[in-house]
Amino acid sequence: MKWQWSSTPMPRCASGVVKNASWIIDSTNRAASADADSGLVSGHPDPRRVPQDCLPVPHLSRHRKPQTRAARPRLAPFALAMAAWAATGASAQDDGPEGIELRLSPQVTPALRGEAEGRLPIFFKAQELRGRPDLETEARGDAELRRGGLLVRADSLRYDTVEDMARAVGNVRVEVDGNRYSGPELQLRLRRFEGYFVDPSYHFGRTGAGGTARRLEFLDDRRSVATEANYTSCPSDGSGGPAWLLATDRIHLDFEANEGLAENAVLRFYDVPILAFPVLSFPLSDARKSGWLPPTVSLDTKSGLQLAVPYYWNLAPNRDATLTPTISARRGLGLDTEFRYLEPGHGGKLNLDLLPNDNLTGHSRYALNLEQDSDLPLDLRLRLRSHRVSDDEYWKDFPRRVASLTPRLLASDLELIRPQGPWTSYSRVQGWQVLQDPDNRIEAPYERMPQIGARYQYRDGLGFDVALETEFNRFTNPVDAVSTPRVTGMRLHALGSIARPFVEPGWTLTPRLAFNAASYSLDQALADGRSNASRTIPSISLDSAWLLERDARWFGADTRQTLEPRLLYVYTPYRDQSGLPNFDAAGKDFNVDSVYSENAFSGVDRVSDAHQLTAGVTTRLFDPLSGAETLRLGVAQRYLFRDQRVTPDGIVFTRSFSDVLLFGSSSAVPLWKLEGSVQYSPENQRTVRSIVSARYSPGPFRTIGASYRLARGLSEQVDIGWQWPIGGSGQPRARGVPGGGSGSCGGNWYSVGRVNYSTRDNRVTDSLLGFEYDSGCWIGRLVAERLSTGRSEATTRLSLQLELIGLSRLNLGSDPLRVLKDNIPGYQFLRDDRVAPAP
Repeated sequence: MKWQWSSTPMPRCASGVVKNASWIIDSTNRAASADADSGLVSGHPDPRRVPQDCLPVPHLSRHRKPQTRAARPRLAPFALAMAAWAATGASAQDDGPEGIELRLSPQVTPALRGEAEGRLPIFFKAQELRGRPDLETEARGDAELRRGGLLVRADSLRYDTVEDMARAVGNVRVEVDGNRYSGPELQLRLRRFEGYFVDPSYHFGRTGAGGTARRLEFLDDRRSVATEANYTSCPSDGSGGPAWLLATDRIHLDFEANEGLAENAVLRFYDVPILAFPVLSFPLSDARKSGWLPPTVSLDTKSGLQLAVPYYWNLAPNRDATLTPTISARRGLGLDTEFRYLEPGHGGKLNLDLLPNDNLTGHSRYALNLEQDSDLPLDLRLRLRSHRVSDDEYWKDFPRRVASLTPRLLASDLELIRPQGPWTSYSRVQGWQVLQDPDNRIEAPYERMPQIGARYQYRDGLGFDVALETEFNRFTNPVDAVSTPRVTGMRLHALGSIARPFVEPGWTLTPRLAFNAASYSLDQALADGRSNASRTIPSISLDSAWLLERDARWFGADTRQTLEPRLLYVYTPYRDQSGLPNFDAAGKDFNVDSVYSENAFSGVDRVSDAHQLTAGVTTRLFDPLSGAETLRLGVAQRYLFRDQRVTPDGIVFTRSFSDVLLFGSSSAVPLWKLEGSVQYSPENQRTVRSIVSARYSPGPFRTIGASYRLARGLSEQVDIGWQWPIGGSGQPRARGVPGGGSGSCGGNWYSVGRVNYSTRDNRVTDSLLGFEYDSGCWIGRLVAERLSTGRSEATTRLSLQLELIGLSRLNLGSDPLRVLKDNIPGYQFLRDDRVAPAP
């Protein structure tokens, strides 16, 4: 018959021996219950002669069926839970609770610490259990001790209740907080988690790294010290040691501070010493932590051999900095810095790349990038963006350090915004740094010194939408912006509209009345001798759209199809604007958005005359269950009732029909993403502009894409980018798992690259080619990049980087990784450290 002992303490009349048993000691260190095959009390071979208060008492169930030993299961979790419940004083009397109430928890309960953990019961399980109540418990044969998140296994275990001391001998294994330790001998005080391990090996779950030591001392549950220790995330390759190994005299492990400190450390890579440190700090998880990041070695045609060693400084949870000392064989010493901060009400980023003395030019060089967003008193919001470099040649010598989409045109922009109900007031100053080339000069936009305005947008109770924008600008020329002087001056403009949308299920109709008024006061006289001018241009439009849908079957699957016709009529009278200045107006590209716009220009200074009707239709296919769009096809064209005289190219448009715009996208074919847009001229019967792209992504770290861009008479380019495995014995690992994309020590090779080829010029404009190797415990990158800085001038750069998983934590700011992410569509990190595994 199977018995379980009650929570009543055993009397001191005898010691107990239980075979093939599980034993629980409650928070008062009393034997609470056990699950055993046989319960013979030592000194009393005949149970009938044992004193009544020494007999085991069955509990937990008043009606139990006998079980044979063969059919007896090991102690089930439910039985353990019931035993622990009984040990904490739950009553088995008739007037007690009938059972345990289980409740769902929306999150995993964190492990208990300190005194709360010390009050948890201790569970023992072994082939044989011996014990003296309130004194000691001994477990032999597959012995196991468990308290909360702590698990100790050994050939034999002894627990001293008075000293709270556990001693384990023989094949000792310890698991706590996702970390594993093993060795021949362990001594540990459970409540304070103090003790030592002899000749242990250890493995940390969050980093996937570990090592061996001569002795490991536990200071508490969060801190320990390993003597004569090593550390690695690599398994042995069978021919010797692991691929990389950090050997130290002593390692201090602080899991609360997420820091490991190695004294007198030597780092070996394939048994070759590559670095030595008196003290080396490394992280114990993927959380942010101060320390050195993987160095980058590069070879640049402009700067020669370069070495960059970034240091990440975790100042606070909301502030950090990255300091990157650099040394260039040709240019000398430099320092690249990045400081990020996020405070209540404001945040931003500061980048400063400084070369105090460039040996090639003889003067200092720098690049500054400043971003700031702040909430100020009186509901004011501040936005600052500033890009500056030291000289005109900087973008050629350091092309990757210019943080701008237009490397020769760097903006500085300061804006104050104050929203208040339907009104938004704002003020702004905007300037430009123009990096001129004597052989290829460019014209920069005007500077706004200042720009002051207000916007109003409101919908009244009758359904009318009212919008108004009024703004004052002072336009000036940037320094060295143009080769010939341009007119400067002030402009006061107002843009207003009133619309009444009629919205019903399946269709909308929106009549709209608008105007564009501007007044100019110029520093130089116009061609007709005027220095002051003004004009007002009204416009009316009627926009109607429909949405029809049906259930259909396409590509062998049920789907939902829409049909979305749209008509837009616009009437804008002709006003001669050729004699007025043009500070900010430019022609819009002919695309899906602009085809339904009322003005062919962006900005304020030019308004196209119009008497036209734009008609288009779009059809889309949706998955009826997920709502995901699988196909989109559309066509649009304008019909002109009269000639258009104000056009972006200055040529009167006399045709009745505009070009036809065809566009579409599809993900109906599994693993493929297709997109395209074509502008077709019926008059010339040929394509004017087109963008067509396709991307194939069959799985993680596998993507290849190609695009074709044509602007008739201007450019024609083919662009190909990819990330693809090219060999190796490892299997791709799920993203977020330490160790990257390879699950075995065999490793995987990946090819990455992008090539942009100009068919019009018959040359490669920009190109990138790289290889990544993921061994599972280290990642190597070799990236070659060529950037055009002129029609016959380019900068070529070769970068090499080594990342040791578990020791160095890579960030996106590192050169090779940033280049790959910015240039290859769909690129995935081999090691995505934004997702850390839980213990």
